[in-house]
Amino acid sequence: MSPGLRVTAACERHGADVVVRACLDLLTGRDSEPDIVEALGGDHARQVLAQGVPEVHAYWLRVWGARGLLYAWHAAPGADVDVDVDGTLAAATTDPHWRVREMVCKVVATRLRGDVLEAVLPLRDDPVERVRRAAGRAVVRVTAAGS
Repeated sequence: MSPGLRVTAACERHGADVVVRACLDLLTGRDSEPDIVEALGGDHARQVLAQGVPEVHAYWLRVWGARGLLYAWHAAPGADVDVDVDGTLAAATTDPHWRVREMVCKVVATRLRGDVLEAVLPLRDDPVERVRRAAGRAVVRVTAAGS
């Protein structure tokens, strides 16, 4: 099952607000419900959780938290969780692992989060090419949308 379908199913089961909060918790390094973590990360998440989340794999939880925001989002614009999302995304642009930074840029581009754009701008000079490309796409999409 694709990540989008898994996240949609988790939103139906737990509610979108709960899934978004779980994504934010994971993105900031906090724990979340194993059921939601598995929905976000699929088989890989089951394997990582079964190992007790070894430090070498801990970044995947942050990646899955960010990726979940591609598919789950609070429905009410301006709600408190939206502020948390923008602040969490902005903070995650400095994550030590490149996969997290790349995924954050993808979320910013997809969700057109103009309030996070300033934090994304420096990533156009990231040492990892995939992050630079994702940041460039985010800047173009958000700017073109006037967000």
